[in-house]
Amino acid sequence: MADIAFEKDLSVAETGIGGLKVVDLAVHGDSRGWFKENWQRAKMTALGLPDFGPVQNNISFNEKRGVTRGIHAEPWDKYISIAAGEIFGAWVDLRPGESFGQVYTTRLDPSKAIYVPRGVGNSFQALEDGTVYTYLVNAHWSLEQKRTYTFVNLADPDLHIQWPIPLEESERSEADLHHPMLRDAKPMAPRRTMVTGCNGQLGHAIRDYVESHGLEGFEFNDIDTFDFSDPAQYDQFDWSLYGTIINAGAYTAVDRAETPEGRALAWKANAQGPALLARVAREHNITLVHVSSDYVFDGTRELHDETESFAPLGVYGQSKAAGDIAVANAPRHYILRSSWVIGEGHNFVKTMMALSDRVADARDGLDEVTVVDDQYGRLTFTRDMAEAIFHLLGSDAAYGTYDLTGSGAVRSWADIARGVFDLANGNGEKVEPISTAEYFANAKNPVSPRPTYSALDLTKIEATGLKVPDWEESLKAYVTKELNK
Repeated sequence: MADIAFEKDLSVAETGIGGLKVVDLAVHGDSRGWFKENWQRAKMTALGLPDFGPVQNNISFNEKRGVTRGIHAEPWDKYISIAAGEIFGAWVDLRPGESFGQVYTTRLDPSKAIYVPRGVGNSFQALEDGTVYTYLVNAHWSLEQKRTYTFVNLADPDLHIQWPIPLEESERSEADLHHPMLRDAKPMAPRRTMVTGCNGQLGHAIRDYVESHGLEGFEFNDIDTFDFSDPAQYDQFDWSLYGTIINAGAYTAVDRAETPEGRALAWKANAQGPALLARVAREHNITLVHVSSDYVFDGTRELHDETESFAPLGVYGQSKAAGDIAVANAPRHYILRSSWVIGEGHNFVKTMMALSDRVADARDGLDEVTVVDDQYGRLTFTRDMAEAIFHLLGSDAAYGTYDLTGSGAVRSWADIARGVFDLANGNGEKVEPISTAEYFANAKNPVSPRPTYSALDLTKIEATGLKVPDWEESLKAYVTKELNK
């Protein structure tokens, strides 16, 4: 029997393979036997193990010394420990990238465990008769999951694994004998990323980012292929295959949301939909990215940070706040709060460019344009939002809410309109400021109340290392691009 070290302090050590961590367990023993806390979430996550949310517990009984299994890379994270006996384990990084093929070996007995991230190939050799090997995984086995496995041969000389019992003397399965050598092994593909609302302004920017950076494993859906506010549509996906959901979908018709029909649509898309996404993200350890709005605040503070309490003024803001609350219940979430969004499709800047053209055309008869001058904020360009999303996903930033607009000066809508007019035709003086009350004085349809101040504090997201572009520079680039089309 393995010589178990009793009463060790619980500790976690790195291995050199990214994410692969060895755990020294505190085993309490005497003449009767031993006891251990095999998985203790609070203690182990405090020491740096991921809170990976196991859903299945498997046990492998190995009757004879020399039984050897692997090398299998599987599409889930795994936490391995020994209940009886001792093993020699070998782990091979089969994820794409520079670390592909890296090997780590060690022995495990009941006093030691190992955390194996998705895509790291796992193998072991029983060193005693009756070895019991047990492991937790955070996805349910399925045939679809099995199709994503990748393998490498136990006997590959390029791995330089020094098996204690020569492989020719070991007990191996027929399948394990015929796995490919490392040079022929297929790297494990990353978990899929789903983008919802792909046809909107932000959705287009995300697709552009993915294509320009050559990213793989992305699926793009809009309401015609996946209505994320409809519970019945979730069964069409095997969610255990997904690692990230980027929700770029929303109902953004602020004024129509004040009508009976619009109110129902706003709550369905902005509250019910995100709640359903949060539920599936929580159940399947998926990272959920969601886009929020300055409308969740009443706009009385001149600068809003992530700690400010919700106080929405209208239906749109109320439904967005409800969605934020739901998403925050997903353990792995990023809420990106923005204001005054500009991207592909209909938006304020394009409207102002068209009006500037009309004013510049003497034949048109339009002499000036009135624009609200008592609402203050910064523009948010969807290209910058996409950059911020992928920055958060790739930088191990803490989960939570982050404000994201362009950096720079806080301006009114009228100020921004003058800037667009000047860039388009040099006629910014043709923009006439007007109050919000005056602008909507003769409105025939319901009008949503607007926050007076919409500027967001960028301190938190800048602390992650993101350099936020100045919105005025982004505006110049945007208008120039539109003029050159």
